[in-house]
Amino acid sequence: MTDITLSSISSVNALSGVAPLTLPSAWAAQVESQLFAEEKVLAWLETDLDTQLHFSSGLVIVTNRALLASPGAAQEGAAWRRWVFQPGLRLIHHDYSGVGSLELVDADLRLACWRYTLGGDIAVAHLIEHFTEQLDYQLTGEPPQPSVDIVCPRCQRIPDAPLLPGEEACVACRREIHVSPSTWTLFRLWRFAKPYQWRLLTGFLLTLGSTAATLVPPYMTMPLMDNVLIPYQNGKPIDTALVTFYLTGLLGAAFVAWGLGWTRTYMLARVSERIGADLRTATYEHLLKLSHAYFGGKRTGDLMARIGSETDRLNVFLSLHLLDFATDVLMMVMTIIILVSIDPWLALVTLMPLPVIAWLIHLVRDRLRTGFEKVDRVWAEVTSVLADTIPGIRVVKAFAQEKREAARFRAANDRNLEVNDRVNKVWSVFTPTVTLLTEVGLLVVWVFGIWQVSKDQITVGVLTAFLAYISRFYLRLDSMSRIVSFTQKAAAGTKRIFEILDHVSSVPEPVHPVHLPVVKGRIELCGVGFRYGTRSVTRDISITIEPGEMIGLVGHSGSGKSTLVNLICRFYDVTEGAILLDGVDIRSLPVAEYRKHIGLVLQEPFLFFGTIAENIAYGKLDAKREEVVAAARAAHAHEFILRLPHGYDSLVGERGQALSGGERQRISIARALLIDPRILILDEATSSVDTTTEKEIQRALENLVRGRTTIAIAHRLSTLRDANRLIVLDRGSVIETGNHAQLMAQEGHYYGLYQAQARNVDTEDDLRRPDIDRKTEDGRE
Repeated sequence: MTDITLSSISSVNALSGVAPLTLPSAWAAQVESQLFAEEKVLAWLETDLDTQLHFSSGLVIVTNRALLASPGAAQEGAAWRRWVFQPGLRLIHHDYSGVGSLELVDADLRLACWRYTLGGDIAVAHLIEHFTEQLDYQLTGEPPQPSVDIVCPRCQRIPDAPLLPGEEACVACRREIHVSPSTWTLFRLWRFAKPYQWRLLTGFLLTLGSTAATLVPPYMTMPLMDNVLIPYQNGKPIDTALVTFYLTGLLGAAFVAWGLGWTRTYMLARVSERIGADLRTATYEHLLKLSHAYFGGKRTGDLMARIGSETDRLNVFLSLHLLDFATDVLMMVMTIIILVSIDPWLALVTLMPLPVIAWLIHLVRDRLRTGFEKVDRVWAEVTSVLADTIPGIRVVKAFAQEKREAARFRAANDRNLEVNDRVNKVWSVFTPTVTLLTEVGLLVVWVFGIWQVSKDQITVGVLTAFLAYISRFYLRLDSMSRIVSFTQKAAAGTKRIFEILDHVSSVPEPVHPVHLPVVKGRIELCGVGFRYGTRSVTRDISITIEPGEMIGLVGHSGSGKSTLVNLICRFYDVTEGAILLDGVDIRSLPVAEYRKHIGLVLQEPFLFFGTIAENIAYGKLDAKREEVVAAARAAHAHEFILRLPHGYDSLVGERGQALSGGERQRISIARALLIDPRILILDEATSSVDTTTEKEIQRALENLVRGRTTIAIAHRLSTLRDANRLIVLDRGSVIETGNHAQLMAQEGHYYGLYQAQARNVDTEDDLRRPDIDRKTEDGRE
């Protein structure tokens, strides 16, 4: 939708200093017709939901005189309403589960209510701000303080929190701003190299020795040329003993260089592999400790690429390229020392191309570093497509979407190709340029060396040795310049790995942990509230669950049932209030120790690739076969397990695909039974199976819940009739509590939900809150 600036709606308020305002073009003519002379629009909200939560367009406007609203569609003749500023008027904002609500109230009477999706939260905040300012101004005569809304330069939106001095973007954009990895990032790997510091020191000394040994042959060429070959050309006989001495020295130096080089290569390769393995293990272990919130914002393929290919790349860099880099640096430093000791002027001419090559390396390094990180991100996209498609191949084939998935992969692969082409373009210019400079440098040495020989300033042997050294020097310089590519790849990979290692879990371990010797299973929720970002999901929930009591959580989708379970399991931490276990805040308990007391049976049970026995014993690895069988019997799984070809040793396939849904569910129940938890969470445990299978699972659940504190979620309310209490949730709050008979007698929210299920009709209308939806816009019943 295009936006236009209205000529008659100049939103430059002399009192507030608000920047020029634009309105959606569909509303321009209507808004212009509703304004009085000198009336100016200060803020607006385009709503996208009606009171029945159906998608519908509307507009709410704050001017310097009143609040205006059009509840209908953006068309001519829509009924506009106007509320002039007067004492008692208030705008109240609520948000829950993807839906925001803005209410205009007067004392205790609600005058109007508008609904919108949470994309309008920022507009609502500014609408309320300007409404409050103008209301105060109209009532008190005190003008609002001048303020200017600073727009984020990246997203061109007004941020929720004002930009602070020095901040170049809002919080949301700063999360996305790409920061190029620095080569210094590689030094952070010392944390993993420190345990092997003595081996690394030994490897460095071996590198020093092997490099020195490789520099001996050129030095030996000087006496061979000056004392043997040139005198022989002048008629003197060859001194056999002298020749034997020099050649023996050359052979000995070669063997020493080979032995030291082999030892250092093998030793440092072993060390680098161990550093890489430790890095991979530490990253994976840290990843497992992160909260659900972290995984919700990451793609599986990207995380797999970081732990897999990035650590492999670092292994190669540490074992090969870093070793070559160290050798090259030592070779160049020692060569420079030898050249200067032989002839300083010739050495100076030899090193002339070095500053130019260093400048080129610096120029190309940043481009390569940025390019290689882009390559990493694009490659993660390719991996993510595979991680999405292969596990979901059944859905792909069921909906005949092979061509679509192939197109997705081709598009990701093409982006990968495009980014690599840009990097290769830079590299293809850099490498030949360095080679050209080294060739020119070698030519300059020839010219200057011949001139010095002609002036009898140096001998032919010295020039020959110089040429041998300079050839090796430039060869190492060329090799060193090529290592720039691998260094920047490693820096990019290191940054992506440390992005995981630096991430702090939103569910931290307690600083001073409390250990419960015996867990009874009493759970208290004290004023629990939870916000996901800016969205309120649950608010002010207070429930006490006695040990051994079974409660059922009831409510429509999005009412907060699963969120409450996630908070009890401490997959997320509450943002308000506290959850207590036997009187102790669960945030004071070690996370793993606390969760060992919880058995979780999910709607979609997840089985790992392996045998049935291994999946049942997942929570208790030392369980004996007799315990596994006993748990399977209690879960009513023993019979179908015995019918499988290998019984308890039968493979379940990837994610348990070899079993039916009911069989997978009973395996998950057996898995929960085996650990004998004090607290049991049943999250829609029977919602995805047929009636016959449901009855079998219900019999298994009867064994599971006996004597345990149980929290059950079920859309089929008939499965919760035996619960001690039912907690009815709506929009993140508790609205009814009682057993089945009590709630049916009240004929409230639960009654309507139960009756709707009994009639097997759509319950969408019955699930709305009567205290809101039965009211008209002026607040009357």
